[in-house]
Amino acid sequence: MKYALMIYGTQAGYAAFSPEEFQTLVDRHDAWIARLRDSGELVAAQGLEGEDQARSVRVRDGIPVVTDGPFVEAKEFLASFYIVECSAGRAVELAAQLPEAEFSAVEVRPVYEGS
Repeated sequence: MKYALMIYGTQAGYAAFSPEEFQTLVDRHDAWIARLRDSGELVAAQGLEGEDQARSVRVRDGIPVVTDGPFVEAKEFLASFYIVECSAGRAVELAAQLPEAEFSAVEVRPVYEGS
């Protein structure tokens, strides 16, 4: 089964990293991705641009209402995601290996693959 591992964060949280600390974070992700590629569990990986470029769209009375930001009544935003193919237990194990799990949330959800 496929699972989405979704990393949430805040702009302030990422801004608190020094350039060296942020590079260490990137390096840890690169190593994690390499291990998953080697095991065949990685389906997709993608980071997302910052919250300042996001838009939220809601349709009200047939009219699209667009607001700045990714916010759907939340302080944190979806920063990046991975799609992995493995068991549910393994997906949780992999999420715990992501660097952000040490200071933020990593959500694990099955990917809908219905007809």
